[in-house]
Amino acid sequence: MEFTDATSRFVDLDGMRVHVRRAGTGPTLVLLHGSGSSLHVFDAVTDLLADRFDVVRPDLPGFGLTGPRPDRDYSIGAYVSFLDRLLEPLVPGPFVLAGHSFGGQIAWTYALAHPDRLSGLVLMNATGYPDKDVPLALRLARIPPLRPVLRRLGSRAATARNLAGLVGPGATVVGDAVVDRVHTLMSRPGARDAFIDFANTNHPDRSAEIATIRTPTLVLSSERVSGQHFGRDLPDSHEVMLPGVGHLMPLEAPAEVSRAITAFTAGLAQKEA
Repeated sequence: MEFTDATSRFVDLDGMRVHVRRAGTGPTLVLLHGSGSSLHVFDAVTDLLADRFDVVRPDLPGFGLTGPRPDRDYSIGAYVSFLDRLLEPLVPGPFVLAGHSFGGQIAWTYALAHPDRLSGLVLMNATGYPDKDVPLALRLARIPPLRPVLRRLGSRAATARNLAGLVGPGATVVGDAVVDRVHTLMSRPGARDAFIDFANTNHPDRSAEIATIRTPTLVLSSERVSGQHFGRDLPDSHEVMLPGVGHLMPLEAPAEVSRAITAFTAGLAQKEA
């Protein structure tokens, strides 16, 4: 199957065949991608970390090869419940949970619900504050007259323009292979309807609860992304700012992300020793 490899497996859960990749050995690191994305955004990060981590990354419901939820429930609660039940048999011990963009919002909400499962938390341009900018594609999906247009069109050129607007100036990572992959996955049956359902799902503002999270946290932020206050609000956190990097941090700066995660987890191990 296209977009799978030797590390791919499929797990039956909630009426979906959930695509999961697992590679490497060591302490477990779970990577969550953002909305409109897939586990492939972490390809380069995984290549750099698989020699020291057991890297687990799912295609979240609504996206990638996992595809739409039959019940069309894209609430944050549904994602947290899905993640907990997916990981229970796969990862029995404590693990580090890392999320990019909306995957970061799932990650910190999971930390609120299941702190005992986590040894660490990594937030990469995570969402969850009400003043964070909303990407153009999400804004368009929330306008009823434009939804039929999004379903029918979604050209490759439009995908390329959208991706180019999410990276920092001078970034060269949005090449033909990335554009083709994102466009093909978003053109799968039901994918655009799922994106519209996701965009129109209300996610209650729980940002006031962020300060109650006690899980040690690495906050990776791009100076070009607004509305991030995790470094300010999380009591046990360390923030690293990546200059010149846009929203697609794992794709744009995999070496920097991998180094920061490696250093962070080494610090966790020293605390436990």
